[in-house]
This record gives sequence, structure tokens and C-alpha cells, in this order.
Amino acid sequence: MRSGVIAQKVGMTRIFTDAGEHVPVTVLKLEKLQVVSHRTAEKNGYTALQVGAGTRKPSRLTKSEKGTFAVAEVEAKRKLAEFRVSPDNLIEVGAEITADHFVPGQFVDVTGTSKGKGFAGAMKRWNFGGLRATHGVSVSHRSHGSTGQRQDPGKVFKGKKMAGHLGDERITTQNLIVAKIDTDRGLIMIRGAVPGSKGGWVIVRDAVKKAAHANAPKPGAFKARVAADKKEQA
Repeated sequence: MRSGVIAQKVGMTRIFTDAGEHVPVTVLKLEKLQVVSHRTAEKNGYTALQVGAGTRKPSRLTKSEKGTFAVAEVEAKRKLAEFRVSPDNLIEVGAEITADHFVPGQFVDVTGTSKGKGFAGAMKRWNFGGLRATHGVSVSHRSHGSTGQRQDPGKVFKGKKMAGHLGDERITTQNLIVAKIDTDRGLIMIRGAVPGSKGGWVIVRDAVKKAAHANAPKPGAFKARVAADKKEQA
């Protein structure tokens, strides 16, 4: 297993193939994505990487967060996430993961928070067909119909599909395809749509239902941190 990345959704655009066909893509940007800490089997019982993206004012951090970033010697991050990895895919603390961590044609899973749409009826929320447009149906064409049974069991079962709050929930879209990579600008272009609104943060991982891409770098694509003494010598 490799590490995933934290990216910010820029928006949607299109790119053109060599045959002249246009492909709709969602543009994701990696912003100062660095490894913050390790989780090891000896200390934590499992192996994982904690990565952080973006920047944040130090005055907004808790005491424990300040300690975490101080130990890692990285600037305060806006978003943190943890990714389970195999022991041979650990990346050193302080390294910055780059956009070529994924390769064009690779399948990925994208997790984000969907757009909130407030209170919605059953037809919009659950794709119900609605009631008949005539023959005795009056006023209630978009209602969801009956909700329960008779005296037995005398209640509405939990999970019944009814009108209610729609969106604003954490969802994962699986098996999306990486269309293009721009390493210089830190951009990953995903074919089609991904969850969330513009400016929202998403998590991108290798697809769990597809075989690993043969050209995907292991343990990943990253820029190692330059030691302070090396900077002084330069």
C-alpha cells in the first residue's frame, strides 16, 4: 500500500486528446504537502504516514499541534490526514509529496464532502418517481407515498427513505481515472467530477478495487527535505 495525498479542488475544465476529443476533468492542486509523522508497528501497532497540506497561522494551533509540527520541523498545516502504508512504502518526515505521485491512466479513489443542498423532497433526495399525474392524485404528485404499515408493526422502520437533509456528507467516488499531471504547478487532473465544491479539500488514494498501476512510483514521488547544514554549505 502507498500513501495517498491531500489536495484542494480548483474546479473543472477540459483537456483535448491527440485525436481532438475533449475530456472533462476536475483540477486538484497539491499545496505544500509534506509528511508530518510516522506510525510504526512497534509504537502504534500499525504502519502509517501522517501528511499535512496547506498553511495555517501558528496562533490558531493547539499546544499539541504546535508540538507535532515542531518535532517534524515543518510549518503549520491546514489539513492533516493519515494513510495506512506497507513498511517498505514509508516516506521520510519532512519530504514534500509531488503531483507525479500518480500517473496518467491510473485508477484512484477520491474522498470529499459533498455539496450541501439543504432540505430536499423524496424525489430529489432518493430519485423516486413520484405519484401519478392524474386519476385521483391531487396536490401530492411529488410526495413519497406511504411510510409505514398498519397496526402491526405500528411504526416506521429506521432508515426509511423520506424527505430530509441532502448533501454535506463525506462520500467516496471510486475508480476515477487520472487524465493528466502537471508536476511544475502541482496539479492532478481527474477525468469527470469529484465530490465537493470549489476550494474544498479531498483525499486521493490508489483505487482499492483495481490493480496497482505498473508505473506508479514506490514508495511515492517526493522531494526530500534538504538538511540545514547542507543549505549552509551551499
